Amino acid sequence: MRHLLTGARLFTGDVLLDDHALLLAGTEILDIVPAVASVAGAARVPLPEGSLLAPGFIDTQVNGGGGVLFNDTPTAAGALAIAAAHRRFGTTALLPTVITDDLNTMMAAAEAAAEAAAVPGGGIIGVHLEGPFLNPERRGVHKAAHIRRPNGVDLDRLSALPRHFGDLGRVLLTLAPEQVDDGDIARLVRAGIVLAGGHSAASHERTQAALRAGLRGFTHLFNAMPPISNRTPGIALAAMTAKDAWCGLIVDGVHVHPDLLALALAAKPRGKMMLVTDAMPPTGTDATTFTLYGERIHRRDGRLVTDDGVLAGADIDMAQAVRNAMRLLGVELEEALRMASLYPARFLGMDGRLGQLAAGFQADLVLLDAQQRVLGTWVAGQRDGANAPA
Repeated sequence: MRHLLTGARLFTGDVLLDDHALLLAGTEILDIVPAVASVAGAARVPLPEGSLLAPGFIDTQVNGGGGVLFNDTPTAAGALAIAAAHRRFGTTALLPTVITDDLNTMMAAAEAAAEAAAVPGGGIIGVHLEGPFLNPERRGVHKAAHIRRPNGVDLDRLSALPRHFGDLGRVLLTLAPEQVDDGDIARLVRAGIVLAGGHSAASHERTQAALRAGLRGFTHLFNAMPPISNRTPGIALAAMTAKDAWCGLIVDGVHVHPDLLALALAAKPRGKMMLVTDAMPPTGTDATTFTLYGERIHRRDGRLVTDDGVLAGADIDMAQAVRNAMRLLGVELEEALRMASLYPARFLGMDGRLGQLAAGFQADLVLLDAQQRVLGTWVAGQRDGANAPA
């Protein structure tokens, strides 16, 4: 069945278009046509006046949502429930994220995400393993008992993970560059794993070496990293000056001062900064507490914190992140939308089918009002994930 979505402005990922309509056929985008066009066999679907139809949001760091924490529910059903919770905020594709844990738990979560990625319309496009090869001094809320350097068996097990996903998803691994050898980085990259630096105190030089070995990006820039200083610029400056590497940004006004994020945006080539949420179970709920590693986490004034005040993820969704990028960082609408869709698709190497409104791309869409509030989504051509598991 063909559907012609009419009445909204279109943002293709490249340009804004007035007086055009989007033609869908099944799970894919078939074409962009003039709004007055008559398409045989297509049902016209009128959209609200003043609305904007854009590529669906892609989030590479999602710990939980809808009351579910992926560490606690490392199953396909858990991953799909998290995706369903984030769909109402415009996210049509995400990486369920498992933070540092027993490696068996993390591997089970990855295999469960692969199972979920095979579910049509489920919105799962891989898995993010945030740990366990981190710097214990920069662990944040991650559990120190599980943090360590990798051994040969670990590398063998990790290298096998991309085969579970095939073309359906990506394996993203966050590690501290000082915890791994360049040869190990190169091996993981050859296996098809996307590597990001994070929770690290690596020197500027060590980070540059890791980038040459295959490190592709950085997890939540500035967080869980030493501050930049005049003699020891460290991993944060290396991330800012690496022209070919992507950086994830948590734009909640809490994790990083907005002016510092604006500085990083100015330093990086356009297209290398992407929005992430680092969301936790409260997203999509009214919950004020949840449990992580058996410890109570509190939702207070836009923060998620332990009893000791340590940040434990972010209280934000991707639509908020887009609005905050515009309000706090002065980013124009089109660029904020790219930071939430096209750029993460490129980071993951999935920009051949996600992140744009173009013929042949998967019909993952978000409909926004003039204040960038979500009016609806399409996941693989289905309105509001109608046929997707919830």
